[in-house]
Amino acid sequence: MEIRERILEIIKSESYRPKTMDGIYNELICEGMDFVEFFQAVNRLEEEGEIIITQRGKIMPFDSSGYFTGTFRASQKDFGFVTPKEEGKADFFIPPDKTMGALDGDTVLCVQTETDEGKSDVARVTKILSHSLTSVIGTLKRLPTRGKKGRQLYTVEPDNKKHSFTVICTPGEGIYPKVGNKVEVKIVKYPKSGVAARGEIIKDFGGAYTREANYEAVLSENSIKMYFDKRTLAEADAEAQDIPDTADGREDIRDKMIFTIDGEDAKDLDDAVSVEKTDFGYILGVHIADVSHYVRQGSALDKEAIERGTSVYFVDKVVPMLPKALSNGICSLNAGVPRRALSAFISIDKKGNLLGCDLKKTLIESKVRGVYSEVNDLFEKGSASEYYNKYSLLYPDTLPVMEELYRILAEKSHMRGALELETAEAKILVDENGLPCDIVKRERGDAEKLIEQFMLAANEGVANWLFDMSMPCVYRIHEDPDPDKIHRFAIFAHNLGLSASVFGAKKLHPSMFTRLLEEAKEKGIGNTVSYLLLRSLSKAKYSESPSPHFGLCIDKYCHFTSPIRRYSDLATHRIISNILVGNISEHSAAYLSSFAQKAAARSTENEQKAVSAEREIEDLYKCLYMQAFIGEEFDAIISSVTNFGIFCELGNTCEGLIPVTELDGYYIYSEESCSLHCGDKAYRLGDPIRVRLESVDLIARKAEMRLAEAPKKVYRPKIVTKRRAKFR
Repeated sequence: MEIRERILEIIKSESYRPKTMDGIYNELICEGMDFVEFFQAVNRLEEEGEIIITQRGKIMPFDSSGYFTGTFRASQKDFGFVTPKEEGKADFFIPPDKTMGALDGDTVLCVQTETDEGKSDVARVTKILSHSLTSVIGTLKRLPTRGKKGRQLYTVEPDNKKHSFTVICTPGEGIYPKVGNKVEVKIVKYPKSGVAARGEIIKDFGGAYTREANYEAVLSENSIKMYFDKRTLAEADAEAQDIPDTADGREDIRDKMIFTIDGEDAKDLDDAVSVEKTDFGYILGVHIADVSHYVRQGSALDKEAIERGTSVYFVDKVVPMLPKALSNGICSLNAGVPRRALSAFISIDKKGNLLGCDLKKTLIESKVRGVYSEVNDLFEKGSASEYYNKYSLLYPDTLPVMEELYRILAEKSHMRGALELETAEAKILVDENGLPCDIVKRERGDAEKLIEQFMLAANEGVANWLFDMSMPCVYRIHEDPDPDKIHRFAIFAHNLGLSASVFGAKKLHPSMFTRLLEEAKEKGIGNTVSYLLLRSLSKAKYSESPSPHFGLCIDKYCHFTSPIRRYSDLATHRIISNILVGNISEHSAAYLSSFAQKAAARSTENEQKAVSAEREIEDLYKCLYMQAFIGEEFDAIISSVTNFGIFCELGNTCEGLIPVTELDGYYIYSEESCSLHCGDKAYRLGDPIRVRLESVDLIARKAEMRLAEAPKKVYRPKIVTKRRAKFR
């Protein structure tokens, strides 16, 4: 019997009473067990969550201890939250004096406690099991003292204010940073009570206030890899030479009227569409680049793709999941050239109901390289459009039929209650030097919405196809929202003058939010309420298990349409390809199931990193742009209210904070009404306001504002302040 199994046998026996490590070892010494091996086995069992070692050194089985493990999330005010490892459990609040110095992202052992107020969602950290933070990024400062052997010592305070500690550091080999530069420091010793962290400088990004340094720092902090290794590039170049000239066992549909619609600057064209009108309705063809043909299982390309997980889209560049030889080359469905594809033919009736899905490996040839802005112009002007000649092949049997089908699908989506969030997306324009020269709201026309509806139909059809075949799939799921968060949202909505009575129902349905969002849009606060709702909903994620998508109001859904830029889609393609070529046995089915589970977990993790990096780079460019307007006044909308100030959003989507200390009086924060009050004055979510830009901080990627004039008086209904208020 292995050492670990023998230890578990002892501590899980009915007669066991908690003992120290020495106590258990004394029971095993007669079996000739080596103490070093015993010690290592105990440590592994603790790391794996099989046992608990209490503060008094007693060893207990995990399942009977009342403890739980989770991920610690730090705040800027020393308290934190722990998300339990066990799915479905709500987060626990960790008071400032109960964190044991845990850092953001640490895996910790906790025990639930109760406060004087009787709240049960409070816990304390009893042990830090592992650190996730291995390095920090910040501005280099010189210490007046020197270290061992007379080496110059430096300090770095992390830019991320969730990491509220200082690192004393020295430069690594071959690194000669300047004071005031932005650097990355590898943590050698973690901070403890009264003792600073120690580290080694491993990267020098350059001047702390330069665009380049901040850009590179964001990529590094989010583990975004800019470059591919030589082996991966060589493999991509070799695969890119495999240009199809015959169908080679595929269905040759190069004669079909297939074309792409993308943004003007897009290079990775991974989806094309076609349509046929039938007696029962329509057959929508969604043709996706067959990336799995080129990215072989277990290859260097495959390993790199699953590590990256997704392409990352920044203001002025793309960090691709796959090398350009594939993403912009052989896998891009460029017009006029043959391309291998995986085609989904979705049968749809005249009311927009999906009747079935047929999947085939095909050889296609796009007839037109469509552009969103041009197709929008065609929808508006028809044959009078300046782009009509370019798209003449698509008239009268393709583009008009597609527009007809799109409107049917959009109406069907609306009728089933799919969420239609009105959020403002920034489009940042850059000059020849890569610096931001303008920021406007990104517009979405019918062409963008048409492709969106077609991709939704394909994703739903493919998910149902795999489910009906009892085959693995990387599903895209969106769980029902947390009732407490929705209750708070309902109070906010009511206090904004919106009808929130529907949220008293036992079962939530997306259509409830849709009606409220329509009302908010009519009142001119659609963006504000949409952002508020987004923060109240669960985050969509990937899973190997089928589960409804709450936001889309769809029972089964997956991502199939973007294998060039998302590994989840590539994984789904690989599973489908195995089925289509008949490569399914009991062994391969088990492997594909395990593969789907791994792909889902990694895709969710990498998506979160990419979203974080994209948001941070966007904030950086907004700050770079707004620097030129310090001291100027703007009209804004209050986008968020907190106990420390008011966040205001400008017409170009840039946001800034007015600290509560800069307001004219003593203001009281009301969480229920999302407002600040001082006598007759009040600042509420969604209120119009005139502001002056006070300062911009490139390192924090934040702007500060001040009031430029008194707030306009806006009628508001009576405020609901009781936490459990009912809506009738």
